[in-house]
Amino acid sequence: MSKEQIIFGFNNFMNILPPSRNIIVWDKKCKNDWEDNFSDCELAWVSKDGLPRVFRHLWMGALRASEKESGNRRHPTQKPVVLMKWIVEKYSKQGFTILDPFMGSGTTGVACAELHRNFIGIEISEKYFNIAKRRIESVNKTFNF
Repeated sequence: MSKEQIIFGFNNFMNILPPSRNIIVWDKKCKNDWEDNFSDCELAWVSKDGLPRVFRHLWMGALRASEKESGNRRHPTQKPVVLMKWIVEKYSKQGFTILDPFMGSGTTGVACAELHRNFIGIEISEKYFNIAKRRIESVNKTFNF
């Protein structure tokens, strides 16, 4: 059982998660006057007590401030590696094991490999599992699948 959790999609789970002062706001637009149908931000609930934090990183539609060399989006709810690295660095230490029970395309695993954290990923879709496996292996050959 994990000691601490971070759950994206807090706005969808706020009625079932316990209260927390520690919320992560990922500002995806970094500019608020764009008229479009993309969400301005994503919210993550954090179980560990602390203050709310904002991470600003452009990531909407075709506009992305990072990972342009990696091609198209691999998963519908994919997060940028820089965001997951920021979270892993801020909320864990080297030697910790990070569990992502909804691994998707493996962004958290890539962040963990780059930051020397142990990683356990669970993904129901074989397609996304294979994508995640390739991405993580390209960073670190020591993970076992």
